[in-house]
Amino acid sequence: MILEGGTNIYGIPIGVLSLESYFAKPPGHIKNARTFDFPVTFKVVKGATTKKVVDHGDRSLLEPFITAAQELESEGVEAITGSCGFLALFQREIADAVNIPVFLSSLIQVPLVYCMLKQNQKVGILTAKKDSLTQQHLRAVGAEDVPVCIAGMDDQEEFCDVIIENKRVALDFDKFEKELLSIVKGLAGQNPDIGAIVLECTDMSYFAPLIQQTVNLPVFDIVTLTNMVYQAVVRKPFVGIMPLTRINRKNNF
Repeated sequence: MILEGGTNIYGIPIGVLSLESYFAKPPGHIKNARTFDFPVTFKVVKGATTKKVVDHGDRSLLEPFITAAQELESEGVEAITGSCGFLALFQREIADAVNIPVFLSSLIQVPLVYCMLKQNQKVGILTAKKDSLTQQHLRAVGAEDVPVCIAGMDDQEEFCDVIIENKRVALDFDKFEKELLSIVKGLAGQNPDIGAIVLECTDMSYFAPLIQQTVNLPVFDIVTLTNMVYQAVVRKPFVGIMPLTRINRKNNF
């Protein structure tokens, strides 16, 4: 048996293009490796702050992100994701720059989720900043024609001070939870035709179970998307016991 080489590290299926941020990231966050039941590796793009990506959609970051994606590919990962949903703006360029699947934003799920719903239902989107999430972001993931309802954390003090403005690294999770649930309840209460929710922001994934309990709707995020892609790029053989009568019947033919 000959095993072809060529990469330095093996057995890590998912690479994460990561913004540079230092606030707390519990299990459930894309940048906490304990979130997944399989190995992940990270490539931090220096200078790619949340504010630059979310508030400004800074195009000067595209080349550093492409370089980081190519490095992940050369290190042997099978697919690449991202640590911020607003990276949707770079989805096409980065996907074109490598030869493995790229799924930078949880927003990629929006068209898929809508296909699961009734025609008169909408997809709810919870985002870091509603004012910054534009049609350009939705168009980048093929969701420009999907009926959506969007709510953001624009005016929530703890979220904005720590995650957007990076004023400190200590994050009050109790306060963050209250802020997030208030936005969730408002979104669901004002839009009874929502059939499911997509969390744009990777910092919300820790709270996905609580969000689901609060609104009693399916909740999709970067974790659901990453798990799906992993299942696609690392297929495993099915095992189990077939009923003996079925096996005998097949052999008799």
